[in-house]
Amino acid sequence: MLSVSLLAAIISLFITPPSKELLHQIDWKTLATLFMLLSVLEGFKKENIFSPLLQKTSRLSSMKFLTCFFVYSVFLSSMFVTNDVSLIIFVPLTIILFRAGGKEKYILPVLTFENIAAIRGSLLTPFGSPQNLFLFSQSGISAPSFILMMCPLWIFSAALLFVFISFLYRKNSHERIIIEEKNVCTAWEPERRKKRILYLVLFALIITTIVTRTKFWPYVTLAVALALLIFDRHILRQTDYVLLLTFLCFFVFSSSICANPAISTFLKEHVGGHEYIWSILLSQVISNVPASIVLWPFTTNLRALIYGLDSAGLCSIIGSLASVINLRIYIREYPGNGWKFIKTFTWISLIFFAIVVLPQLWLILKF
Repeated sequence: MLSVSLLAAIISLFITPPSKELLHQIDWKTLATLFMLLSVLEGFKKENIFSPLLQKTSRLSSMKFLTCFFVYSVFLSSMFVTNDVSLIIFVPLTIILFRAGGKEKYILPVLTFENIAAIRGSLLTPFGSPQNLFLFSQSGISAPSFILMMCPLWIFSAALLFVFISFLYRKNSHERIIIEEKNVCTAWEPERRKKRILYLVLFALIITTIVTRTKFWPYVTLAVALALLIFDRHILRQTDYVLLLTFLCFFVFSSSICANPAISTFLKEHVGGHEYIWSILLSQVISNVPASIVLWPFTTNLRALIYGLDSAGLCSIIGSLASVINLRIYIREYPGNGWKFIKTFTWISLIFFAIVVLPQLWLILKF
């Protein structure tokens, strides 16, 4: 993924030579937010912040119920903490519990369900995903109108996810899982209490920054970085800089493409009235967040554009940067198994996409 994004960024710089405007067009706020989240959540892992949650979920003995718990936790939390963060929180917990219970054969489909849940759950709110936030701020639409526009997709997706989960456990809907707490939960060390409080405070600060859309985000980023540098500098070495560089390359590509006069003229002539198909297809090349930046100046139908962008992640890994994060988390736990994840993700997500794509088109034509 990094190789593809880097190649795309380099090619785009030959199409449009780099300039000061390019630096201003890169979404530094999204990159800064992702840096803070990745770093602080590494601290969560190190300090076993999720140990109480693991204790509670390890007591669930039904595989179907446990899967529903994780999938709908991602679905609901993604509305408030963005789809990226919800996956960063719940995917590692899912892997830990399924591995401890000897149910690793279900990890790939369940992680795919969580991926779909993150994509479809986050679409309801203006701040559920980076592309929603960007389009919400650019369009000037009110928050209630935005939520009302996205509500049919959100409700239908919630119901469809349960159908997919039920199909996974169709042969034995009462399949059990036995998890010993000692295999998944590590006791909190009293002397590390201050570190846990630090990470919880930093996490709350980051979420507040996301939700309030404050213009002081650069200062928050600096404060988080300094706090980590002073109190736990080793965490900064463990941050996933490969993922950050992948995001940066995609933003460079999209900004360079938009700045080219010939490409800009072409998009102006062809995007208007065809936003739905353009947003889905372009996202498969540069992902949905950069695609929203590229297509917004040429769109005449916000509903069509955002419906396409919020569905594009169901077609391929590259369609949504949240999916890239999910893949990265899985590869860290299972090195060398990336293609297994991609194959499972692709066929399940494509089926989900095939079911939702036409009803969404009907809504676009109706409204």
